[in-house]
Amino acid sequence: MASGGGPDARHGLHGHFLNSARTHPDRPALRVGDRGWTYAEVHRTALSWASALVEAAGGRPTAVGVLAERGEVAYVGILAAMYAGAAAMPLNVEFPAARTDAMLRVARPAVVLADDRGAEILTELADHPPVVRAETLKTVGVNTREPAEGGESARGESTPGGNRPAENPGGAVPFEPWRVEPDDRAYIMFTSGSTGRPKGVPISHRNAEHFLRCVRELYDFGPRDVFSQTVDITFDPLIFDLFAAWSAGACVARVPGFGYADLPALVNELGITVWFSAPSAISVVRRTRRLTDGAMPGLRWSFFAGEALMEHDAADWQRAAPGSTVVNLYGPTEVTMNCTVHAWRATDVLPPEAHGAVPMGRLHPGMRAMLLDADGARHPERGELCVAGPQVFAGYLDPADDAGRFLDLGGERWYRTGDLVTTAPDGTLLYSGRLDHQVQIRGVRVEIPEVEWALRRCPGVDEAVVVAVAADNTHALHAFYTGTATERGPVVEALGTLLPRAAIPRVLKRVARFPLNAHGKTDRKALAEQAARETGQRDTRQRAAGQEETGQEETGQQETGQQETGQQQTGREAERHARR
Repeated sequence: MASGGGPDARHGLHGHFLNSARTHPDRPALRVGDRGWTYAEVHRTALSWASALVEAAGGRPTAVGVLAERGEVAYVGILAAMYAGAAAMPLNVEFPAARTDAMLRVARPAVVLADDRGAEILTELADHPPVVRAETLKTVGVNTREPAEGGESARGESTPGGNRPAENPGGAVPFEPWRVEPDDRAYIMFTSGSTGRPKGVPISHRNAEHFLRCVRELYDFGPRDVFSQTVDITFDPLIFDLFAAWSAGACVARVPGFGYADLPALVNELGITVWFSAPSAISVVRRTRRLTDGAMPGLRWSFFAGEALMEHDAADWQRAAPGSTVVNLYGPTEVTMNCTVHAWRATDVLPPEAHGAVPMGRLHPGMRAMLLDADGARHPERGELCVAGPQVFAGYLDPADDAGRFLDLGGERWYRTGDLVTTAPDGTLLYSGRLDHQVQIRGVRVEIPEVEWALRRCPGVDEAVVVAVAADNTHALHAFYTGTATERGPVVEALGTLLPRAAIPRVLKRVARFPLNAHGKTDRKALAEQAARETGQRDTRQRAAGQEETGQEETGQQETGQQETGQQQTGREAERHARR
């Protein structure tokens, strides 16, 4: 832990950075490529940028968009937005301009901080907020003394940040981080709903503070730690990367996509001790043949979130990082990064209901869970997970998005996650899939995670993703898998010993790798679209030829295609180098 006094509560989430900057200004806070920044340097830069943001907005902005590639502008820009008293709103330079425009229209930030690429994207929009280009800003001209205890200036005068922006913020008068209230918004992340329309999720300083308090109690992070930064800035694990590190006085190091060509070597070179990524990253590293025993001896903590962490993946990573504790995290963006935690160990004995996935674990202190069955009644063992507590957000930016997502019971407001969960006998929560991953096929209820689990147990199958496609007033399962199995017959025969007939996929397709979305997770949507497209093409051919569906499908090697999106930790750049 960082030594010294705790963060000033009136400074909210960014108060954790201020505390570390005050305690050890000369320690490294950030590393991008060959360039490093101390806490004092990041603080001075964030102050300067915050001053420019307030000036551009004509006062304290309610929200600041940060449109930049994954790097120093994005990281320092998020801090600068909070220094300016605004909610930081990360935006993805890889997203289509129309999607960025939709987000801007929903959130209505007063100003956008952009790097050169982000500024170019904004020129494609007919209307956008004022833009502050980070590359044109200098860190001189602002009083950059170290933050004093209690928010008082070095001369003992009151700081202006709590009540008004500094006069002439671009000049030499003091400008200090704005003081905030607990229910002020700290940041805004966007998620995609079932319609694909981005939904704005505002997280308050109160939400974030409870999350960081739990982090401090659970993990022994300290100033000598180096945190990986692997995810795109629009994926909320970024908040963990930055503020879990900065609250401990640690350093954040960006992991470039090309680093996955030999990730263990890069982890060792950067001195990374705390790793965080989506579980899909493990498969990427495995394909490079670098995930060998003892390859990453310096790792102390390894966190995975965003999708199910399979036990065999956890075991492979653990062998490569024998000194590391492998931790599975769960939590939608709406409950502030994560709300459950499970430290995996090789001696764990998973119950059958886990389907080979590492448990979600137990809730953070202060958080409460409730399971609802299909009829909306409470169920003690299985159902949709609903969560209440101090990490649950107040509601979406567009109130219309709240419909069907909340329940008011027992005087509390519960967020409906849409995730199916089973409670193990010891109280541990087990992930059973999404509500929309449970389908009826010829009257039989089929759970997609169970089918994927069964496929992974078949000889010659390594990884498996199963999607459901509408067909003849029911559903058909299409399975994509990696591995050496090339014949359908042996796989179907093996599945027949594990699954009811209705749950055996109609289509089996072997692929070299799965596509990944902008967050580095397996892109199930892309696979579902591919399956639906191929089903339509096949049905058209069969109708033209007067043929019946045989249920057979070739299983030769085929590429699913890698989407050209902003995949950072396991995206197009990582995949390209992994293939070399």
